[in-house]
Formats: sequence, structure tokens, C-alpha cells
Amino acid sequence: MTDKPGWISTIISFLIALLVGIVSGSVIQTQINLVALKDMGVEIPLSLWLTTTLQDLLTFAPIYGVLFSVGFLLSQLLAVFIARRLGDRFQALLSIVGAVLALTVTFKMVDAFAPMPTLIAATRETLGWGLMLISAVLAGGLFAWLRVRSIRHVRHSSVAGLALMFGLSSLAWDVPPVQAQELPVYQLTTIAEGLEHPWSLAFLPDGRMLVTERPGRLRLLSPEGETLIESISGVPEVYASGQSGLFDVLLSPQFENDQQLFLSYACGNWEANHTCLARAVLTENSLEKVTEIFRVQPAKRGDAHYGGRLAWLADDTLILTLGDGFDYREEAQNLGSHIGTLVRLNRDGSVPYDNPFVGKDESRPEIYSYGHRNVQGLVVDAENQRVIIHEHGPRGGDEINIIEAGANYGWPIATTGLDYTGARVTPFEEYPGTEPPLLEWTPSIAPSGMTLYTGELFPQWRGDLLVGALVNKEVRRVRLSEDGTQADDVEGLFGGPDERIRDVRTGPEGAIYLLTDNPNGRVLRITPAK
Repeated sequence: MTDKPGWISTIISFLIALLVGIVSGSVIQTQINLVALKDMGVEIPLSLWLTTTLQDLLTFAPIYGVLFSVGFLLSQLLAVFIARRLGDRFQALLSIVGAVLALTVTFKMVDAFAPMPTLIAATRETLGWGLMLISAVLAGGLFAWLRVRSIRHVRHSSVAGLALMFGLSSLAWDVPPVQAQELPVYQLTTIAEGLEHPWSLAFLPDGRMLVTERPGRLRLLSPEGETLIESISGVPEVYASGQSGLFDVLLSPQFENDQQLFLSYACGNWEANHTCLARAVLTENSLEKVTEIFRVQPAKRGDAHYGGRLAWLADDTLILTLGDGFDYREEAQNLGSHIGTLVRLNRDGSVPYDNPFVGKDESRPEIYSYGHRNVQGLVVDAENQRVIIHEHGPRGGDEINIIEAGANYGWPIATTGLDYTGARVTPFEEYPGTEPPLLEWTPSIAPSGMTLYTGELFPQWRGDLLVGALVNKEVRRVRLSEDGTQADDVEGLFGGPDERIRDVRTGPEGAIYLLTDNPNGRVLRITPAK
């Protein structure tokens, strides 16, 4: 008579195999990430390599475990069920194939539903995907071996026991409490609403406002916020999906004479797209003489991390901020690519002769600085002659930086942030040859638009940065030291509406204007309380 052990031994076999799958998957993804850094020339001592691998077992493995467990449980239940009918000799094949297919489906599903293009960075390329599937092969094979070595059949009770044990793989997250704040002395007024994901705002000389909406509309508002033109014609064709769409609008410094404006936007399609920059002439109700003057190279796939902020320097050259495309983070260290950089251009899109990488072999001459993740905040402090940016980190590591021409700002070699899965992007918070941030936020506030307040209505804030925060749904007030070597996060402001803040602008009369990032977005005006 064939020996048939109880459900306890089956559950133990399953848990051992599950643990091996989770641990091996964590170790594999760490090696993939570290090899990517090494391929960029980053030196990682063996001790740090091992430490990073162990740290990821604490921070990445629990999240990977949740993702891995669901599919692995279902696949092994099915493998056991089929093996009982076909014979134990098929158990290993069924368990391995089932585990691999289940993990493949899991990767596909999380990438489809997660807000970022690829949740687990190690699976950005086919080789990394294949290597991560080794964890499924090991787990499935081990489960089959442990089971078959002592049994040939499994009772119904073992299947039920496996289902009960799945509860052990659940993971709970503690959300820190929101701290209440005292409201400062100001009043907040909605002056326009019904805008679809508004992204940027610019003031015309007569007080009217231009507002970009991410799907590709450029709206004209009166000084009071009334819609004068819902969609100005002539806007370039925009690729709108996820984070892509129409971004910034910037008037020419000589707008009253030339009526020129500049638009940044995503162009292309899912398979091949770019951040693009166009110049146009604004007439009464349309854009004329629309010309694309710059396009990021190379093309990228997906719909995330475009940057897109615009600002003028004192010499009439233009800064355009760019993102790393999320799945292309190593490109931020490649001077042969615009991805993950700031570029400086003449107003016709040509390259200024004194850009830092002009004439250097295999470098894009438009690049002004590099090593950036996703720069969505940009101001030029004309008084102190400095370019100030902020950029998104992953899970933490949002940064404020003052830009020096030609400098490397570290991404992805150095960051205080973890990946969204808890994995370490890099072992280094600082690295030789890269610039450390003046200020960083962990956990992430998801910084968006930013203004340097120079108005008269709030004298206590003059000279401070007002930084929109998408996650915190407020504006952070940041004070820079006069020498630009320090930055302090002073307080949160304007959190009452409880909406994602996409842009922050100082109006010509000294009021502060906010754009809320919603399908029914608003324009808010902040003035002193009466």
C-alpha cells in the first residue's frame, strides 16, 4: 500500500519552497540592479555588494513575497490536482511550468495595473525577466521534490491546508498619521474649474492666463478665471497617456513684441515617444507658425517621466527639464542621450556655443546637466543668478538642487530613495563625482510645480520656494540660505482643498496661483485674508 502522509507535511513542503522562491527572487533582482550600476563604471566593494543583498531581503523580499505567493499557491494547487490524476512522475514538470507561468502572469498584471510602467526594475529587459523566473523554477522544482520524495498522492486535506496557509503570506502596511496644522492668514478662492488635468499656467501681459491641460488643450482664461477660449487651435499633436501629454507653456521674454510662446509636450506613441518643444505665435484664438524646435533623443517606450518644465536664463537661452523615462534610468548617466538631463537651447532650438558638452565626443551638445530622475520643478533666481530645480525620487529621495553647468546630480548612482518595491536602487546615498542635494524628502512628497515667491502680498514668504506636492496635497515652503548651500523645509501650506497640486505660480499682482491635478481640475488664487 502506498504511503500517504497528511496535509501537514504537504504544507511544510509548500512553505519551504515558497521561502526559497522569495529569497532567490530577492537575491536575483539585487544582482541585476547592482550589475547595471557596475556596467556604468560604479565601483561597488564586495562587502557593500553583500550588505545590499541582505538589506533587500528585509525591504524588497516581503513585497516580492506577496506578489510571488498568490500565483505560486494557485499554480501548485493545480499542479497537485493534475498530478494526482496523471501520476507522480509529472509532478516536477507541472510544478515548475505552473510556477513559471504564474509568475509571468503576475509580472504582466502588476505592470498593467501599477501606476509605473515596470514595478520590479529587474524585469525592465528580457534578460532580467528571464533571470527572475529562475525563482519560480527553484520554488516549483523544490516543492515537487519534497512532496514526491515521501508520497505519490495527496489527500484532499492537503489541498485545503495549502489554501489555509496562504494567509501567512499577507503583508500589512502602517500609514503614518497626518499631522494637523494651524492655518496661516490667507484666503483661497476657486477662480476656474472643470479643467482636465491642468499642468501649467502662464500670465499674459494684460492679466489673462494660459493653462495647459494634459490631454492636449491650451485654454485661455480671463484675469477673473472665466474661460475665454476652451481650446486654442494649432496646438501640436500630443501623445496623451498616463503621465504623457501637454506640459509647460512659456512666453517669450519679448512677448509683447513677437507674441511667441513655447510649449513642451510628449510626442510619438507608446512604442516610441519623446519630450518635444515647439515654438508658436499666439493670435487672438489660435497658434500660428507652429514649429518643433527640439526633440529628445533617443526615443523611449512607455508613458512616464518626461520632465517638461521650461524657464529662461538671463542670456535669453532656454532650459528644458527632462525625465529618465522610468525604465531607462541608466540613460541619465549617458551623455550620448538626452534622457534624464536638463538641456539648454537657443530660442530657435540650436545649441548655445558655451554649453558644457559642446565639442565633446559622443556627448549631446544640448545637455546642461545630467543624472536626473524626473525634474518637474524649475525656477531661475535672477537676483542670485542660480537655476533651482527639484526632482522626483522613487520611494523617498525627492531632491532640491542648485544647478551648475556640466554637473552630475547622481541618479541612479546615488539616492536616498528606495524603489517602489523596497529594493535598493543603489548602495550609495552619495558618490564621488556627483552633487548631493540641498534638501531631500523621505518619504516622498512627489514634488510638482514650483515658484520663487517675489510678490508683495506675503512679505514673510519673499525669497522662499513654494513647492507643490502631489502626494501631500499641499505646498511646501522651502527657505534657501543666501549662499545657496542649505535649504530648509519650513512648513506645509494650502492643504485645505485636499487635492493634488500640479503647479504653483506667483501672479503679477503678488497672489499665488495653484493648479489641482484632477479630471475636474481647478485654478485656485491665494490672497491674504480680509
